[in-house]
Amino acid sequence: MIGFLARRLVTMAMTLLVISALVFLIIKLPPGDFLSNQIAELRAQGEAASAAKAEFLIKQYGLDRPAWEQYLVWIGIWPGPAGFSGLLQGDWGWSFEYDKPVRDVVGDALWLTLLVNLAVVVFVHLMSIPIAIYSATRQYSWGDYVATFIGYIGLATPNFLLALILLYYFNRWFGISIGGLFDAQYANAPWSWGKFVSLLQHLIVPTIVIGLAGTAAMIRRMRANLLDELGKQYYITAKAKGVPPTRALLKYPFRMALNPFIADIGNLLPHLVSGSVLVSLVLSLPTVGPILLAALKSQDQFLAGFILMFVALLTVVGMLISDLMLAWLDPRIRLGQR
Repeated sequence: MIGFLARRLVTMAMTLLVISALVFLIIKLPPGDFLSNQIAELRAQGEAASAAKAEFLIKQYGLDRPAWEQYLVWIGIWPGPAGFSGLLQGDWGWSFEYDKPVRDVVGDALWLTLLVNLAVVVFVHLMSIPIAIYSATRQYSWGDYVATFIGYIGLATPNFLLALILLYYFNRWFGISIGGLFDAQYANAPWSWGKFVSLLQHLIVPTIVIGLAGTAAMIRRMRANLLDELGKQYYITAKAKGVPPTRALLKYPFRMALNPFIADIGNLLPHLVSGSVLVSLVLSLPTVGPILLAALKSQDQFLAGFILMFVALLTVVGMLISDLMLAWLDPRIRLGQR
């Protein structure tokens, strides 16, 4: 087990290194950058002092150096104007658009993004697994048809459209706004019990909107997997030997049917970040999705690069968690063996 974890950690580090190079390359592909474009615009307007400040920032952050050197300085393995100061040293860079450190720009948005994603993951599994079990064990019943219909509706409804519908009808029927994650009086206030309760209340709608499509897809896949397992000989033999139906279902077919979903954890976490950008814009959620979109549009390279690396870190950590859970769930899987 220790050897497996050591190998995986080394692999994760190498994977993140390769991803960081690709992220930096993609960000650098469009011509120019935020400061270069700003300098050209300021000079066109005759604002020489502001242009001089932007040129100072270019030298301060080494943006006048070759691209390969900028990359090494960014990740922290090459000395920059301030010495070794990059991602490895905990320096996330400077956001030129917001004119403050990246840490200050994404500080609250990072943990709010993780909180929303955690709520969505819990919602998806709590809703889909019981419905899928009921639907599979009562195939072609009225409940099965209703679950199938709900699944099709969930898959066919765009998340942003559902968000717009809820925004309109909540305001029309109840006179309340469901945008954001806090009430107006708590938006910039320090943390308190009232602010925490406001956060929980505002989490309900984003969780449902973002998790609806995932819930519908998981119901369909779990139902199909369970139906396949329920027809196998080991389950029929267990029932013939007198094993209680609930125990026979949960101990054998259910565990086997869960394998694909455990393996998808690594893909689920970054998908929730990238796939909920439109929902975050519609509902005014203070997550990293809208910040990433704005950073890519303005070519704010340090801000965009850090958020993309954050999503990559979620992916590799999710993959590790899924591997460990698969080894625990399925005795046929042994870590470190072919």
